[in-house]
Amino acid sequence: MLESIDTLQQLLFDLAGVLPADTEPLFAMTRWVQLEANETYIRKGDASRRLAFIEQGIMRAYLIKDNGEEATLFLRWEGQFIASHDTIIHQQPSRFIYKALEPINLLEIDYGVLEDILKLHPEYEPLRNFFLMRMLADSLKTMESFVTQSPEERYRELVTEQFDLINRVPGKYIASMLGITPVSLSRIRKRMHAKTKS
Repeated sequence: MLESIDTLQQLLFDLAGVLPADTEPLFAMTRWVQLEANETYIRKGDASRRLAFIEQGIMRAYLIKDNGEEATLFLRWEGQFIASHDTIIHQQPSRFIYKALEPINLLEIDYGVLEDILKLHPEYEPLRNFFLMRMLADSLKTMESFVTQSPEERYRELVTEQFDLINRVPGKYIASMLGITPVSLSRIRKRMHAKTKS
């Protein structure tokens, strides 16, 4: 689990030149969280401001529509941050449910505690800026993909960028994230498979 700290220390060094030896006040306020598969990390209505770095596992953010269907907002995996944008940015209770799809290890800090630390150690600010910019960039990328790409193009991009997710995440969740039905995803996969054979 020390790999997560090493990764974040390297990130702080790359972003702001902060030496690993000078990050102790920050990491002293973090804690390790382990979740079992299908265990909920953030519930709908939860107002806690958790910010975590995923060392191992996949997290799914979703909501349940009025008709009972689940809609996947996004997936997050190793080396990425996970947090409710409702609680972090809007300071409102989470509208989404965040659940582990497989056993998961997280390095977590309370965002309010982080803000207090930054008052005393502004040299860590680039790490928070990096997290917020990643959250914004991921949201914009998703929005733009629905405007500029077809479902098949979005799926091809996912396969190219994160091929292992296809085997780790149930197809119904991938389909939901792409904004299509599982039947449509199956057709896309068949077309892709046919093209690779020809």
